[in-house]
Amino acid sequence: MIYIGTCSWKYTSWEGMVYDSFSNEDLLAQYAKHYRSVEVDQWFWSLGKQSYGLPDPATVLSYDQATPEQFRFTIKCPNALTLPFAYGSTEAMNPWFLDAEVFYRFLERLGPLVSKVGLFMFQFAYLNQKAIHERKVFEQKLQTFLGMLPDSLAYAVEIRNPNWIDSSWFEFLHTQKIAPVLLSGYWMENPLTTLQLFEQSKGDTLCIRLHGDDRSGIEQETGGIWNRIVKNKDDELASIAPKIVALAKEGRVVYINVNNHYEGSAPMTIEKLIAYLGGVYE
Repeated sequence: MIYIGTCSWKYTSWEGMVYDSFSNEDLLAQYAKHYRSVEVDQWFWSLGKQSYGLPDPATVLSYDQATPEQFRFTIKCPNALTLPFAYGSTEAMNPWFLDAEVFYRFLERLGPLVSKVGLFMFQFAYLNQKAIHERKVFEQKLQTFLGMLPDSLAYAVEIRNPNWIDSSWFEFLHTQKIAPVLLSGYWMENPLTTLQLFEQSKGDTLCIRLHGDDRSGIEQETGGIWNRIVKNKDDELASIAPKIVALAKEGRVVYINVNNHYEGSAPMTIEKLIAYLGGVYE
């Protein structure tokens, strides 16, 4: 019931941890021998000035061929769907914001990969008064959009308005059959706090993104070499692990997506987290 993976996988500095420097095998194929899932964000950055981007079918096919049937992708849907304002603007509205037709075009491009998608994730940045003046309005727009999508797929929503995330938010998502995405990083609450709220809800699926706070700072410290811990977060990992175990024992599905920016090396963070889970994750 627990899927642990990284945010992206194309890091040569993971040699010796995930990749064999002497192997000619595709990086994703090697990755899939270590982990059950991976977050894909390369199709998120889609919004342009006059149009939006969609996946290359050849790339999609290569990802499918590199992974076994039981492998799961958590895919960040195009930001053309989740940015309320047009490209580079803080005033003009984005014409594709929560546009179901855009999602269907995206889905069509994913073709053979769809059966391996654990969650289609809709990531929203902080929504200010200009974008959405209150959560109720956002929920209404989101409900209308989600109601037009296929019932057979699994969806998740990430918001970065911490004051919106309470028990009623989790109840709303549950009624829509949508999983919440809990973010560790930026200005969001400690994940333990939101995990405790989710634990009291009826939701059956959850995604935790261990992202980290200071992206530019940790990039400077590591030099873009992601093979060591530079910002220890053992206290946070140790605090959330029992909650994850409890959720899994209740039969709830938990996806955990770990970013290099969280501690400095996603594979090393995952190794520590698995140890904290105490044998529940095998």
